[in-house]
Amino acid sequence: MPRKMSGKRKGKLENKKSLKKRKAITLEEKLEILSLHEAGTKVMDLAYKFRLSHSTISTILKNRRKVLDEVKSASPMQATTIRKREGLIPEVEKVLIAWINRRTRTIRTPLSQAAISAKALSIFDTLKSQRGETSEGETFSASKGWFDRFRKRAGWHKTKTRGKAMGANDEAVKDFPEKLAKVILEEGYCSRQVFNVDETGLFWKRMPLQTSLAKEEKSMPGFKAAKDWVTLLLGANAAGDCKLKPLLIYRAETPRALKGVYKRTLPVIWKWNARAWMTGSIFKEWFYRHFVPEVKEYCTNNDLPFKILLLLDNAPSHPLILQHAHPNIKIMFFPLNTTSVLQPMYQGVITAFKAYYLRRTFEEILKAVDTEENLTVREFWRKFNILDAIKIIVDAWNEITELNLKGVWKKLCPHFVEDFEDFELSLEKATTTVVEIANRLNLEVSDKDVNELLNSHEKEPTVEELIEIAEQGTVETDEDNDDEEEEVLEEPNPAPSFTLQRLTEAFEKIDSGLKILQTDDPNFERSSLVLDMIRNALSCYMEIYREKKKNSLLQNKH
Repeated sequence: MPRKMSGKRKGKLENKKSLKKRKAITLEEKLEILSLHEAGTKVMDLAYKFRLSHSTISTILKNRRKVLDEVKSASPMQATTIRKREGLIPEVEKVLIAWINRRTRTIRTPLSQAAISAKALSIFDTLKSQRGETSEGETFSASKGWFDRFRKRAGWHKTKTRGKAMGANDEAVKDFPEKLAKVILEEGYCSRQVFNVDETGLFWKRMPLQTSLAKEEKSMPGFKAAKDWVTLLLGANAAGDCKLKPLLIYRAETPRALKGVYKRTLPVIWKWNARAWMTGSIFKEWFYRHFVPEVKEYCTNNDLPFKILLLLDNAPSHPLILQHAHPNIKIMFFPLNTTSVLQPMYQGVITAFKAYYLRRTFEEILKAVDTEENLTVREFWRKFNILDAIKIIVDAWNEITELNLKGVWKKLCPHFVEDFEDFELSLEKATTTVVEIANRLNLEVSDKDVNELLNSHEKEPTVEELIEIAEQGTVETDEDNDDEEEEVLEEPNPAPSFTLQRLTEAFEKIDSGLKILQTDDPNFERSSLVLDMIRNALSCYMEIYREKKKNSLLQNKH
């Protein structure tokens, strides 16, 4: 009979075994990790490539300066083992990674070796042309050998290398709705409990290309406002009666327009990173801190069991680990390459939202020019900022109706869909309105110009634009932090910047306007109702006014 191993001996053996798994990291490997991360490779991919933990990779990145100092002070023997890649090829790869990252976040279709190699050649030709004589002797063929080495350097292991570019996955398009229907039936979900969310990009300050404003900006040096991009996460349930609060990702934490604004009071969930992209860490924070509480409250208010089915596409920013993140929320991922056919938010919701955003922007321009004396379109557009855009984004999202949202599920869950409205007429009307307003403003815009602008939000960036993106800096670190109880520091609530004089001025102007409405409206019941509503709405500002007046009187006494 074998003897039972003592706990002490067993512990020693386990410790010895764990020690054997420790891996020494060479200076060359550390330098390669820094280079790959700078080129855009994510932390999770670096961890997989080098067989290291995420925390180890993060520590190396955090100690970047120390690693570089070690390289400088390395002995000649060590220095010869650290090969620095020079020439255009490293720059080509950096821009190429920016292109692949952006494409997987927007179009979300697998890329073939042929497509990646062709793009690499295009980037190389552009960079070589820009460098002129300094790169005249450099050549690049984007060979299979280069592709294999590039793929390893970037830490990618699943790339389609044969055949034509993939179109819609016909078999999955047919099978997934049947699989979904079975899950819904067996687990007892109703249309109110089934949700879908999707990201989209929006150039929030872009005019149709043929307008004088767009042409002027194109010829001006420096940053182009028309390239200023936000990523939005939009979503709703299959019943159409629960639209989620939009999430917005911008390129700066606190732009000038939001100085002094308490971001938690914005009508969108405000997030940021250098490239205004969705990342796994942002998505997970949204899931735990916004989606879960929002749908839980919705279920409580509607006497529904807290049991949710969330449908997501296979975007890199949607971590698979979320499938087991919450006991009351089941997550199902769409099969690869089915987004354009199956995903509800992609069946007209996002297109309509962007059309409504554009129409409402033009309506704001017209209203401002008509009401403010001597204000020109150019002056309005120069002052138009991200806070103005947020207000219009929310209004455009609110314009999507419950019946609209029901209709977009007809391909995926036809058993949920009865009465619905499609977007065809409203899209046509939005385009017509934009053209009419533009012509009133002497901007000379056609239906074709409007459609080109709406399509440009998902348009493939030029090589020159990709170079700009790559030069903006590294991609946000996309570490996997699965602790939903992680402490998040709340921003301080800024003190109101009102002065007694400004509040007095505001109330005097409001009272003056209300008196005009009351005097000129023959319908006493209507004017009284409006006046009461407005005064009730202003009560929060009246409290601030009274407090400031009280403080002013006390100061004068002393």
